[in-house]
Amino acid sequence: MSVSQERFDSVCARAREAMVLHSTADTLEWDERTGMPIAAGEYRAQQISTLRALVHERRTDPTYGDDLQQLIQECKNEDPHGPVSATAQQLHRDWQRDCKLPTELVERISKATVRGQQTWDAARQADDFSIFEETLGHVIDLKREAGQRLSEGTDRSVYEALLDEYEPDAKVDDIQQVFDDLRTPLVQLIAAIKESPQQPDTSILERTYCIDDQRDFSHFVAEQIGFDFERGRLDETSHPFCTTLGPHDCRILTRYDPHWLPAGLFGTMHEAGHGMYEQGLRPDWFGLPPGSYVSLGIHESQSRLWENQVGRSRPFWEWLYPQTNEAFQSQLDGVSLDTFHFAINTVRPSLIRVEADEATYNLHIIIRFDLEQQLIDGSLKVKDLPEAWNARYQSDLGICPPSDADGVLQDVHWSAGLIGYFPTYTLGNAAAAQLFDAASEQIGDLDELFARGEFRLLLDWLRERIHFDGRCYSGSELIERATGSPLSATHLIKYLKSKLEPLYGIIES
Repeated sequence: MSVSQERFDSVCARAREAMVLHSTADTLEWDERTGMPIAAGEYRAQQISTLRALVHERRTDPTYGDDLQQLIQECKNEDPHGPVSATAQQLHRDWQRDCKLPTELVERISKATVRGQQTWDAARQADDFSIFEETLGHVIDLKREAGQRLSEGTDRSVYEALLDEYEPDAKVDDIQQVFDDLRTPLVQLIAAIKESPQQPDTSILERTYCIDDQRDFSHFVAEQIGFDFERGRLDETSHPFCTTLGPHDCRILTRYDPHWLPAGLFGTMHEAGHGMYEQGLRPDWFGLPPGSYVSLGIHESQSRLWENQVGRSRPFWEWLYPQTNEAFQSQLDGVSLDTFHFAINTVRPSLIRVEADEATYNLHIIIRFDLEQQLIDGSLKVKDLPEAWNARYQSDLGICPPSDADGVLQDVHWSAGLIGYFPTYTLGNAAAAQLFDAASEQIGDLDELFARGEFRLLLDWLRERIHFDGRCYSGSELIERATGSPLSATHLIKYLKSKLEPLYGIIES
């Protein structure tokens, strides 16, 4: 049986039509997070929810599903990882998942999460969780209902059914194993660093850094590492993110702090990493699996690799520091490269996840992973969330948030209904270290390249092994094909110890 070109073209056309509507809703959400007037929020929720409902109707059309099922039969002799077979398989998988959710539930979730983000923003600015409590409770109830429907007929828990949207086929037990492998060596490393008399001077990063100068510098760095500003742009928002609105329209957003230079700079590098992944997908397959990212764990591996393995490395700053000194001359006058590099690699338990150091970052994720599972299974009530959050920060990181804004209200994810998103950050951290090790072995001396400001070879390596294939392989398959072994926490631990122990003068016993 050969593949019907007419049927394949028809399926692709319908998928692309749905993506036009989907990306239009994404454009409205981007506008909401960047410049929409506050009073426009209610109507914006209606606009977005209407578009999301239309997308859902197209993606769950029975005729569309029949054609996909027929295509799968026709593709039995095709390469399962080829673009035609992968398109049929992955679109059918999406169709089966989407059909479990009635359109009216999709519409209710969309309205609730648009309003949720607006209410979260207001609550965060007011530093008052009570403003957000009822709204969050409504979002959690709706996501629990969605998870219950999605888990029907599967061996997944309700939480795993939600997790599947971000990390397909992931299991809580497998994620927990990665977290368990990380936890003990991380806690030991953090304790050794805390006891070391050799500590960085971070006050140099807290001096007053002009926001306009930070904008110009961040734009320069993003462009130098490979973000294409002819196909994307950099803007500002209350919580950094990346969104793609078309095959040549990638938006990255960051935020700047006049008294903490790393916030804007590393936030930009992080989002540029996401953006370069999106720009590396095949534009002629936009809206279809070969031109779509495979999972958020893989997506996060790209952002964290550029932010950390590249952006916090000594060779990177051997290239960039003279230009940094020029951009911020008054603030960094007399500050040596060694002093600056040590400061941006400080390890210190802190309240804010997006500004956390590499060693403590995953502890922030583990806390959220545990709490959101409890919210979904009902063992933790929304009204008790701030208390539970503070207790975990005290027990796990030894610090207690002094306010809701620096505690339970710091992340936008739950207000947007992104339940199951958080664990992908740590999966991405582990994958970033493993990919970087493989790239170093296969390309050669990356340190020498970075010290000269040359990043193209690394970007090309990632494009070939991760970006180009889109969803033609699973995330785990991409990692194993690129690195030669399954995802493991060992590369991340090795990377952190090899960098941080010399900085802090730690001699391993």
